[in-house]
Amino acid sequence: MEVKSRHHLRSDVVSELETAVADGLGVTLEGDAYERVEFEDSDWEVVLVDGSPEIAYFDAEPFLTVRGANAYEPDRRIVTVDAGAVSFVSDGADVMRPGITEADGEIAPDDLVLIAEESHGKVLAVGRARVDGSQMVGNEGKVVDSLHHVGDELYSFSG
Repeated sequence: MEVKSRHHLRSDVVSELETAVADGLGVTLEGDAYERVEFEDSDWEVVLVDGSPEIAYFDAEPFLTVRGANAYEPDRRIVTVDAGAVSFVSDGADVMRPGITEADGEIAPDDLVLIAEESHGKVLAVGRARVDGSQMVGNEGKVVDSLHHVGDELYSFSG
């Protein structure tokens, strides 16, 4: 991904970003330098926190990237998948009910969510919920649309 523009964020924008991430995920960002990066051939907009791509904008909503989620270990909006779903989710597949072992009951349709594997709790992807968290465990149906995953261009980008 070729960088189109890169600029430091003003303190008021940083405060709004920190508040949004804290409210949505229960995470306190810990950075000294925040830079917004836009790319030439991609719709991704990323915020580097001390040089690491930890926040991305998904439909204008700031949310942790896979790297950011694994650095900060959020406690909300988490969908946990079993070992059988790991390779599919890691390759960018949408998440199906049979692979889900647990989901945050506070998740609402259209919420951004983190998809984590059950054995170590590592985040594999970011997605958008199609249903409430209480309706995610089951036998059939797609319940989370994948937006960003381990190994994609955003994951591979280094500030």
